[in-house]
This record gives sequence, structure tokens and C-alpha cells, in this order.
Amino acid sequence: MTKYDLSEKWIKASIVGTIWAASEIVLGSFLHNLKVPFSGNVLTGIGIVILISLGSTWRENGLFWRAGLICAIMKTISPSAVIFGPMIAILSESLLLELSVRLFGRTLLGFALGAVLAMTWNLFQRIINLLIFYGLNIIELYQNLIQMAQKQLQIQSNILWLPLIVLLLVYGFLGFISAIVGIRIGKKLQIQPKKNPADSVTHISSKPSKRVGFNFRHSLIWLSANITLLITALYLLNYSSMIYWGSFIFMLSIVWSVRYQRALRQLSKPGFWLFFVCITMLTAFAFSKVQGERWQEGLLIGLQMNFRAVVVVLGFAVLGTELYNPVIRTFFLSTSFKQLPAALELSFESLPVMIAGIPDFRTVFKNPVAVIYQIVSRGEERLQEIKREMNILPRVYLLSGILGGGKTTFVRTVAEILKTNHRRVGGILSVRLTEKEKTIGYDLLDLSTGQTEKFLRIGDFPGKEKIGRYSIFPQGIRKGQIALENSLKCPLDLIVVDEVGKLELQGDGWADSLHKLVGVTNAILLITVRDGFDQRVIEKWQIAEYQIIHVGVTNPELFASRILMNFSETIKAIP
Repeated sequence: MTKYDLSEKWIKASIVGTIWAASEIVLGSFLHNLKVPFSGNVLTGIGIVILISLGSTWRENGLFWRAGLICAIMKTISPSAVIFGPMIAILSESLLLELSVRLFGRTLLGFALGAVLAMTWNLFQRIINLLIFYGLNIIELYQNLIQMAQKQLQIQSNILWLPLIVLLLVYGFLGFISAIVGIRIGKKLQIQPKKNPADSVTHISSKPSKRVGFNFRHSLIWLSANITLLITALYLLNYSSMIYWGSFIFMLSIVWSVRYQRALRQLSKPGFWLFFVCITMLTAFAFSKVQGERWQEGLLIGLQMNFRAVVVVLGFAVLGTELYNPVIRTFFLSTSFKQLPAALELSFESLPVMIAGIPDFRTVFKNPVAVIYQIVSRGEERLQEIKREMNILPRVYLLSGILGGGKTTFVRTVAEILKTNHRRVGGILSVRLTEKEKTIGYDLLDLSTGQTEKFLRIGDFPGKEKIGRYSIFPQGIRKGQIALENSLKCPLDLIVVDEVGKLELQGDGWADSLHKLVGVTNAILLITVRDGFDQRVIEKWQIAEYQIIHVGVTNPELFASRILMNFSETIKAIP
């Protein structure tokens, strides 16, 4: 599958994921190099803003988790040896936001709750990481330190959970602020014209950085052996004496460091060993003071915790290297995520453009919200570029014209051409009825079945509501609603909704059906409107992808031919 076979949902997910990855790669490097506190939370907040702002305009279900998956995979081009943590965090954040929006919709509640969950996931993941690295002993160490603090401060109440609750509230607040910023930027994107990126940008090479170990000789045998060795080391830590687990882990570290340079890089960091010493001494002190144990026993527990951390850190680094085996990657990419490889190809093409659009750090620091808007607004421009490159048509068309200007004739011509070419056409058409060359009303035609029903008649009819000088016949409304409901159930290529106007803008007529059609159907949607109603229809139903065509300007035969030539790309089924 090539990028030209992508569905629009995957194209948009590729763009969102690329913008997110660009911010992680560029801004993440700035923040980490400057040792900015809570840099992980800042990056998460930026990711949330990107997802929500673009998700307010691009409303496809599944957009967030797809974007998160793409961003997580693109994160692997970062030179850092630690990839599991960031990848899991990015994917988890996108899944939590997706879940919230699925449950509560693209509303303030849906976005805010999803953002809070995504941000607080950072705290939970850090706690889980500590448990993985240091085992359950880290819980005892935490409890001992809190008990010592209570005694020193003479606090009577139990404050065991207080630090975690405070942190949770801080994280939740940051998530809520991110949601508000994302919603505001999303609204701004919908009402303001898109601007080109500023001239003053940081230009970075268009070629992605090579991963450490790019020329590494991968081995499935070594992958299996490393998993076995990792499990063995953890088993010995829990069920053997120090002489056994200490010797085994020391030898294992040497083997891994010789074969895997990434593992050696982890051990060469001074901060790693500083933390090693601090944890060991702190454990010895806390366990001896609070639990009344000898300091030697506390020291042994501290060493055991740190050796466990060494095994886990090195083990994840070596597994990450082996899992980058092309054989394994090919296997995963040939599963149900068939469009993922093509989306990644498109993402890596877009990445240099997105990175070049990120201003220098001084500009980001002065006005971060404006910069994020600038970055996000590039998404719509990139989407149109890709569509032009792939020659993909928009999914929604608005056919505009005056009353009696030939809209119905235009639609009939297009429908007949498509049917002749074995395309499935559904929806409704308002057929004008005349008497002595004067309009007396309209009948409702179901394009799928060819059946008609009385719809509008000029004059007053007992018990009938009116729209302008026409009386509305309820059986016509019901017929149209049923026809449009059936259009959602049938695999159609073109769905027509004729004469959308005052009745629908008031919430009646085909209003509810249009909401469903715009949000769900994968068919091309052709909506006819009178001159002057097109923008009101676009705003009411929040139509993001559309093209306005005009009767008398656009040739129906050429329009139908264009649709037929591009049908494979336009109505691609979304997996």
C-alpha cells in the first residue's frame, strides 16, 4: 500500500501525529537541554493542545489514537536510548483523550476530562516506572520517609496520601488549562484565515536523524535470550542472596554493554550513578530509623533496589534495540493496521516541513499560545497540499443557485451519469410541479427507489404548517427522513440532499439527517442550497471539508466525470 491509497482519516492522523512529533523532537530538546522543571508536563500540554485544536475542526472518530500511534513511532527517531517510556506515554494520552471524546463528544466536558486524564497519566506512569525499577521496596521507602516527616513536624493526622493528592490536583489543573487553550485555538482556526509560518524559523535538516544502532545486526535469538536473562536476573534478585544476584547482574551488564552501545550509554551518565548512591543511602537511613533495622540491612535493601533498576534500564534499552529488527517491524505493520506504513511514509515526508515551521526558542518563550496556533494552523495547509498532490476531491459539495436556476436538473444529470457507470446513488430530490408554466409545489423523490411523495404545495391547507407560501405535507417529510436514514445504512457512492434552506436552518426538515450524514457517511455528499445560504449551512453543520459549486458555472457532465476519475481516492473505506 502506498500513501496514495490512504483514507482521509489516516491522512489527517498523519498530519496531527507529525505536528505532535515535531513539537516533541524540537521543543523537547530545548526543554530537556535547559533542564526546565516539569518539561514532560509542558510537552504533554502542547500535545493535548495540538490534538484538541485540530480535533475541533477534523471530527473523525479514531483521529486521536491514530495520531498518537504515529507520533509514538516517529518518536523512535529521537537519539535518546529511552523510547519505551515516551512511546507508552504518548499512546496512552491519545487513547485517554479518544475515550473521553467518544463518551462525551467534542464538548467542553469531553475535551477537558480527556485532557485531565491524559495529563495525570504522567503521574501514574512515573509511579508505575518506580515500581518496575525498584520493586515494592520503593513503597516502604516512601512510607518510612512520610512517617519521619510526620514525627519531625509533629503532625497528628495521616498525611501518607497528601503529597500524591497534591500532585494529582496540580497535574489535573495543567490538563484542564491545556484543554481550554486547545479549544480556543480550535475556534480561532475555524474563523480566521490560515497564515503561513513566520519567516524567522529554525531550519533543520530535512533528513530524519539516524537511530543509534541503525547498522546494528539484529538477532531474534538474542532477543529471546535477552528476555530470558532479564527474567532470570529479576528472579535472582527476589529469591537468592546478594552474592548470586550481584555476580549475575554484574556479568550481565558487561555482556549487554559490549553488544549494545545504547546500554553502555545509560551506564555512562553521571546522574544515573548519583541517583544510585542517593537511593542506597536514603534507604539505609530510613529503614534503620523507622523500622528499627540495622543500617547494614537497610543498605542491602537499597543496593537490591538499585541493582533492579540497573537490570530494568539496561534490559529495556537492549530490548528496544532488538525490537527495531526490520523483520519484527514488517510483521507488525502487516497486521490489521494496513494503512499505518503508508501513513508513516507520509508523516516522515511532512516532518521536515513541520519542524521548519517551529520558531526559535526565544519566540516560543515570548508568546507560546500564538506559536502553537501558528504550528497547528499549518495542519490545514498541509492537508490541502496532500490532497492536491494525490488529486483527492473533497467529500461534501454545496451546489448553489437561484430558485428555479437548474439545481434539480444538474443533480439529475450527475446522478444518471453515475448510475450509468454502476455507481450507487441515494438521497432525496425536490421535484418541481408546474401547471400552465407556474410552480404549484414540489414532490419528494427517493433517488434510491424512484418513489415519490407529496411534499410542498402553494396555498393554505387545513392542519398543515407553512414555510413561506408553501404548505408542508408531513408524509413528504417522513418520506425524506426515511430515505436519508436508509442512505446511512446502505453502501452508497453519492448521497443527495436537495434544497436545504430555511426549514433546516430552523432545525426542522432534514436537519437531523444532515448532522448524521456529515459526521458518519463515507459517500460523497451533494447538498443543494439557494444563493446566500451556503455559508450558513456550512457553519450550522460544521462542515470542514467542502467545495461550493454554482449552477451555470460548473458543467454537470464534467463534474460527474471528475468524481468518477477520483472515486477510488474519494470514497476510500476507513478501516
